[in-house]
Amino acid sequence: MSIPVRAALLMFGSAMAFGLMAIAIRYATRYVPTQEVAFFRNAFGLLALLPMLLRPGHGSLRTQQLPRYFLRSAIGLASMLCGFWAIGHLPLSQAISLSYSTPLFVTIAAVFWLGEKVRIRRWAAVIAGFIGVLVIVRPGSHGFEVGSLIAVLAALLSALVAIQIKQLTRVDGPDTVVFYTYVFWVPLSLIPALFVWVWPAGIAWLWLLLTGVMGTAGQLLWTRALKLGEVSALTPISFTQLPLVVVMGWLLFDETLDRWTVLGALIILGSNAYIAHREAVLARKSATQQPTAAAKPGE
Repeated sequence: MSIPVRAALLMFGSAMAFGLMAIAIRYATRYVPTQEVAFFRNAFGLLALLPMLLRPGHGSLRTQQLPRYFLRSAIGLASMLCGFWAIGHLPLSQAISLSYSTPLFVTIAAVFWLGEKVRIRRWAAVIAGFIGVLVIVRPGSHGFEVGSLIAVLAALLSALVAIQIKQLTRVDGPDTVVFYTYVFWVPLSLIPALFVWVWPAGIAWLWLLLTGVMGTAGQLLWTRALKLGEVSALTPISFTQLPLVVVMGWLLFDETLDRWTVLGALIILGSNAYIAHREAVLARKSATQQPTAAAKPGE
């Protein structure tokens, strides 16, 4: 199997895993609060990750950046809580569509945080993407939901995490970054969960387990796909998560597809595809890594 085909299959697998995670989150929030879903997602995710990271022959996981990992994990947890709340309370198509606004915020954050130069074409794509966000959110209209702003906040926080991951991976390997993120995530997410704790029962355990396993699988497949292929080629494949959750939302939760969400999602996805293409072109010229490579929902 050729390398581009392997990369495409890995990215498709990642999109399906993240889509299934969203379905599991929606079901899990029926039984336990959002804060608790986040804790079990991290706890089960760490358990799924440990056998791979601690196997004989795996490289060292030592780091000199523990304070940075704490900050990355704290912001990532805030993003996760906002994103999980959105998945649990908004239509799935709307929650996932708004999560794809993360690369728009990443582009802006890279300018102010990393000092990267963004030229007119990428700024135009970012502006178009935010027009897509406004089309979905529709502030001032009868269709406006305050909860949609929580989904946008999740995307903004996820963008800050993406920038931090780029900084961390300059020193540590991807597996080290993932490992210490989970090490901090588990105790940090337990604190808010304790204030609303409800012991899961019956089928709730299955949904919580799937949330952790699918989330970890999606992250691992995502990072490995990006090692083999270019962001510009793989980003459109990652968008297959959206049709999956739209169909599942219709079949499982009797959700209807709002035309404004469809229009806004198409604008956002088109903007993302162009941004990824431009960053890949610039990366080939400067041999630098794209910040959007780390931007995934729930990180």
